[in-house]
Amino acid sequence: MKHVLFLLLLSVIVSCSRPVENGVKIYDLKTDKKVNPEGINPASPCFMWKINSAKRDIVQTGYVLQIAKSEKSLKNKEELIYDSGIINTDQSNFVYAQNAKFEPNLTYYWRVNVITNQGESGWSKIQKFGTSFPEKYQWNGKWIGEDSLSNQGESINGNTRLAARYLRKTFNAKRGIKKATLNISGLGSYIPFVNGERVGDDVFAPLPTLYTTSIYYNSYDVTSLIKTSQNVLGVVLGNGRFLAMRSNMVSFGLPRMIAELVIVYKDGSKEEIISDETWKITSKGPIIANNEFDGEDYNANLEIKDWNKFKFDDSSWKNVDLMNAPGGELIAQSAPNIKVMDTIKPVSIKKTPKGSYMVDMGQNMVGWLKVNLDGKKDKNVSLKFAETLINDSTLYLANFRSARSEDNYIPSKDGAFTWEPSFVYHGFRFVEISGVENEPKAENLLGVVVYDQMDNSGKITTSNQLMNKLFENSFWGIRGNYRGMPTDCPQRDERLGWLGDRATGAYGEAYVFDNELMYKKWLKDIEDSQSPDGCISDVSPRYWTLYSGNVTWPSAYFYVADMLNKQYGDKEGIIKHYDSMKKWVNYTKDNFMNDNIIVKDTYGDWCMPPESQELIHSQDPARKTPAEVLSTTVYYDILRKMADFAHISGNDDDIVYYMDLANQVKEAYNKKFFNKEKGCYGNNTVTGNILSLRLGLVPEGEEGKVFDNIINVTENDFAGHVSTGVLGIQHLMRGLTENGRGDLAYKLVNNETYPSWGYMINNGATTIWELWNGNTADPAMNSGNHVMLLGDLIIWYFEKIVGIANSPESVGFKQILMNPYFPEGLASAKGSYESLYGTIVSDWKIDDNKLNWNISIPGNSSAVVMIPSRFNVDVDAIPNVKSSDKEDGYTKVVLGSGDYNIVSL
Repeated sequence: MKHVLFLLLLSVIVSCSRPVENGVKIYDLKTDKKVNPEGINPASPCFMWKINSAKRDIVQTGYVLQIAKSEKSLKNKEELIYDSGIINTDQSNFVYAQNAKFEPNLTYYWRVNVITNQGESGWSKIQKFGTSFPEKYQWNGKWIGEDSLSNQGESINGNTRLAARYLRKTFNAKRGIKKATLNISGLGSYIPFVNGERVGDDVFAPLPTLYTTSIYYNSYDVTSLIKTSQNVLGVVLGNGRFLAMRSNMVSFGLPRMIAELVIVYKDGSKEEIISDETWKITSKGPIIANNEFDGEDYNANLEIKDWNKFKFDDSSWKNVDLMNAPGGELIAQSAPNIKVMDTIKPVSIKKTPKGSYMVDMGQNMVGWLKVNLDGKKDKNVSLKFAETLINDSTLYLANFRSARSEDNYIPSKDGAFTWEPSFVYHGFRFVEISGVENEPKAENLLGVVVYDQMDNSGKITTSNQLMNKLFENSFWGIRGNYRGMPTDCPQRDERLGWLGDRATGAYGEAYVFDNELMYKKWLKDIEDSQSPDGCISDVSPRYWTLYSGNVTWPSAYFYVADMLNKQYGDKEGIIKHYDSMKKWVNYTKDNFMNDNIIVKDTYGDWCMPPESQELIHSQDPARKTPAEVLSTTVYYDILRKMADFAHISGNDDDIVYYMDLANQVKEAYNKKFFNKEKGCYGNNTVTGNILSLRLGLVPEGEEGKVFDNIINVTENDFAGHVSTGVLGIQHLMRGLTENGRGDLAYKLVNNETYPSWGYMINNGATTIWELWNGNTADPAMNSGNHVMLLGDLIIWYFEKIVGIANSPESVGFKQILMNPYFPEGLASAKGSYESLYGTIVSDWKIDDNKLNWNISIPGNSSAVVMIPSRFNVDVDAIPNVKSSDKEDGYTKVVLGSGDYNIVSL
């Protein structure tokens, strides 16, 4: 009978009949993590999808994947370039079309039919993807630009000032276009046009890199924009990160671009329009300056009407200069570009005593202000940006340091104008508008929020309004610090990819945003910025080159790779960068290890709360964790991760080396720093003890004494407040909760006096401050929008409050662990997370000690659910329980996919 059923199912699948009446659905189909993308590497596109069913416990058992060059061929199963046949597997992510051959600059169409334990899905909706050039492609296009300064006041030294470049090229096209693909890289940033129409909606493209090592290009399908016969390709070049904003940064020269427009005709012929000596250029356009620190200056009198249309007379323009190649390899960009992701309106506009207008957006945001204002011809209109005010009427600019953060617009006529910048962004809540003829109206001002294109993957709301506000502030802070890399801040003269800001924080961010592709890109930045001997720059890309020989900042390299694997099931970061990571491990051992102790540290437990709120850094030795404690604990953790990485990357012979070295480090560390009598490390700081405890260095049986010291110092020496900086805070919330003091973690998150997150909020913060005392410290370092002090807070929200976590042996949430802490005093919490397999929901309420808990588990995954015995839940009333056990005050149940309601008797 089983054989008959299998043959019947097989015949249904092969015949591609209508979906059977079983409710199995396929959704969220992606190629290389993107929906219908362009620019996919033709060597190895990967496919993924999600499945769902109204029935519980749905599991994929197989799939059929088909790919063709046209929708018609795919529907008719004709001229398929790939047909997998039935692949018996539950894998629905990182699926590859083995041995399929894809040509460059073409569009392919694909669909999948999923087989499950509840029947088949039927064919999915047809998806598509466009290919880029193959790897190591030798471009026919040349690097072009203007290799001189042509405008008064321009400078490429110090606070650089340079006008945008405008480039154009006319060409003819034949009839019968099958596809036209624009492959382009403009450094630092570019905006492309075809026949006057803007191509795409990317901002600051391409993503920033160390341009001497790697350069990204983007691919756009411009088929619909190409006309038979006369066409023009236009590009505006901004400075971006290619021309350094300041003399203390690495600069790569004047802006330049390379492009190849590939037209494939229906008759099989091809034509290329390339960047070469035949292009024309001018820097006499309206964008007379653009610098990400200082702002953009725009003179409307210099607007060039129809410059990007075919009939424009460009005889007064210069021939382009051939520019030197920057040196980096041209690579198809796999991570999405920055885009406009949100907009907000002002909450108030007030006239200042000096006659300007102060605009309050109500939110510290990152992007720019789009305006519709009334101006007077040739009278400059100024937009000055700041995060905070002095006395409600003056911008506080001291914490911007040398960043001018001002946009200027010169009208070409009296009356209304609409404008927004093209190549700069600001971190701000307040905007001072000067030079206008009439009071601005809120409906004519728009805050434009920009960051890397990605989905918001996780949300949390609770019955505690302070917790909700803190989560909201975190949301704004995280997305405000994505600029093709995770940055430290968005407002002052820095805005760099500091590694130390993102070590553990990356795990929490991945719950809130689907940031996988951006962080994969950043791993390459880190390797590109590594020194030949193995030292990792504390900033990557290394626009500041800081080879400090530090351990705690480079740890982000390893933690981010681990996060990508655990959160997304993506092992590529580990495999691709394993050799580089190993090089750093050995470099650090050879240069900074003495008797198995790492003796070098650079930054300490950065930004721990100082004893005086006017200080940036504490001067009290008793508060400072010894450097060797910080560096050695983190190095030990990296060694253990490297043992896992060695296995994942197929370097199993290295495992023994890492584990032996880790054991030697642990033994030496405890011998030197562990006070067995007192049960503490070093000078008994919370940071030293929590790192030792959570990273596994405490001798067996001594964990309780060490934890008692963490509690004693926190409750007695710091009155139940945070005492840690950027390193200790990475483990504090989880460390407290996992060791039985979740109540203290809950207190820390609800504190409203200094130092605390609540103190920031009560003092007007709408993001996260750089310092616990950001409102009183020296303005040399008091950014109002940093996320490093979040530490493990967001992880704690998801894993300990709502209970959405990976099971210990799972990656990508194939199996979920639902084990909320249920803090006393919190009546409800609801969270959701969009995992690789679908939406996970945990929504609990407690009333009179009775639990009502709704959970959703996506298809093709399962969950381990821990139910505290005190809630007196009848497990037998839960449907479709796969297994159930009693465990230390909990009932542990395993559930398949579906929706469940768990309630107290």
